[in-house]
Amino acid sequence: MCCECGVPISPNPANICVACLRSKVDISQGIPKQVSISFCKQCQRYFQPPGTWVQCALESRELLALCLKKIKAPLSKVRLVDAGFVWTEPHSKRLKVKLTIQKEVMNGAILQQVFVVDYVVQSQMCGDCHRVEAKDFWKAVIQVRQKTLHKKTFYYLEQLILKYGMHQNTLRIKEIHDGLDFYYSSKQHAQKMVDFLQCTVPCRYKASQRLISQDIHSNTYNYKSTFSVEIVPICKDNVVCLSPKLAQSLGNMSQICVCIRVTSAIHLIDPNSLQVADVDGSTFWSHPFNSLCHPKQLEEFIVMDCSIVRDLKRSAGAGMISKKHSLGEVWVQKTSEMDTDKQYFCRTHLGHILNPGDLVLGFDLASCNLNDEHVNKMNPERVPDVVLIKKSYDRTKRQRRRNWKLRELARDRENMDTDDERQYQDFLEDLEEDETIRKNVNIYRDSTIPVESDTDDEGAPRVSLAEMLDDLHISQDATGEEGASMMTS
Repeated sequence: MCCECGVPISPNPANICVACLRSKVDISQGIPKQVSISFCKQCQRYFQPPGTWVQCALESRELLALCLKKIKAPLSKVRLVDAGFVWTEPHSKRLKVKLTIQKEVMNGAILQQVFVVDYVVQSQMCGDCHRVEAKDFWKAVIQVRQKTLHKKTFYYLEQLILKYGMHQNTLRIKEIHDGLDFYYSSKQHAQKMVDFLQCTVPCRYKASQRLISQDIHSNTYNYKSTFSVEIVPICKDNVVCLSPKLAQSLGNMSQICVCIRVTSAIHLIDPNSLQVADVDGSTFWSHPFNSLCHPKQLEEFIVMDCSIVRDLKRSAGAGMISKKHSLGEVWVQKTSEMDTDKQYFCRTHLGHILNPGDLVLGFDLASCNLNDEHVNKMNPERVPDVVLIKKSYDRTKRQRRRNWKLRELARDRENMDTDDERQYQDFLEDLEEDETIRKNVNIYRDSTIPVESDTDDEGAPRVSLAEMLDDLHISQDATGEEGASMMTS
C-alpha cells in the first residue's frame, strides 16, 4: 500500500504510488518551459550560438537539434527518452517541442515525465543580411568592361546571368557607361562569377586586393578584392580586319570579315567565300583586331540585282564553309543617292535572303576613313567597296507585332545614354534573326499582344510561340491573398 494515500500498489523501492510521487517530485524542475530562438526573415535562417546561422526547415531534424541545444545544460541532469514537434500554425511564431524524460528519484525509483517546451521565434537580422541592406558593404567587386560603342554583348550576357541565376549572390549591381559592376559579400562568390564569365564570353581578367584591417595577435587579415574583367571589343555585325598571320591560321580566309555573333567565342564569316571561323579569347588577345566602322556608319542600300554563286573555287587549306548562308554577287545603290547612277558591286553572305528591290544595311568602305594598321598594309584591290551586314525591315512594324519580352537585372543606373533604347531594339531584332543565340536566352510570352503568324507581310523573322515561356508570377506567401485565390476552385 502507498505510504501516503493508502492505495494498493505493486511493491517499489519508494513504497509510494506514481500520483503521490509526481506530486512530491518534479523531475522537469530546472528545465525552462519557454525559450526564445532567433530567426532572420531575409535569409530564412536560425541563429545557432555562439555565432552561426543555419538553414532549417520546419519540423526538421536540424531544427529539433537546434532547439534541444538551447536547453542542453538542464537536460544533462535527466535522461532524454523522446523528443518531437507539436504542430503549430506556421505564422504563429511558436515552436512546441514535446519531451519525454526519465530520472532516478527516491530510493532508486525511476520516474518518467512528459511535458512541452514552448519556443518563441524572435525576428533578428543576421550579419550578412544587415550588410546587404546597408548597401555599402562589400568584400569583392567585379568590374566588367567592354571598349566598344554597342552594348549587344552586355544585353546577351545579362540574359545568360538571369537564365542561370548567377545574380542571386550579388549585393548590388551598378550600371555605368561602359560596363557593369557586381558587388559581393565574399570573394568566393565573386570568383564563381568570374569563372562563369570566362565560360560565356571571350574575356580576360586581372585580380587585386586591398588590405582593410588586420589583427596581429590572431594573424588574421581583412581584404577587399577587385576583379577587372575585359570583354573583347567586338560585337555582332562588326566588320573587322584580321592580321595576315591570324587569317592564314584560320584557313587562309580573307582579312576582311564580318562578325555574325559573339558567344563564348567570336564567330566570323568571310563574305567573299562563306568561310567561317571561331576566335576564342586567348587567340584574340594574342592577335588583336578592331572594328573598322562605327555602328552609326551603317548605311541603307537598295538591291538592284542579285545572283547566287553556285561553283565556288576553294583554295588549298581552306576552312569550313557555312551551310546556313548562300554566296551572292550583288549590285546595290545607296538610298540617299537614288538620283545618281552610282552603283556598287560586292559579294555577300546574304544571297539566300536578298532579292532585287530589298533594302539592306551595310558599310561603305570606299568612302570611309579606315584607320587600321592591318587595312593600311593590305592591297587596296582586296578591300571591298561595300560590305553588307543584314537585311533591313520596318522597325516600327516589328515592334508593334513583337509578342514576347525579356527580363532585366535589377541594377542601379547612372549617366544613361539616349542611344540605349535603340541598341536594345537592335538586340531584340538580333534574337529574332539568329536562332543560335535564341537557344541560350529565356524568352517570355507577352500576353498583352495577340498571337499572330510567325512571319509578317515583309517576311521579317519572328520568334515562334513554341520558343516562348509563360511569364509566371508566383506569390511569395502561398497562404496569403494571391495564394488563396490560386488554391480555390
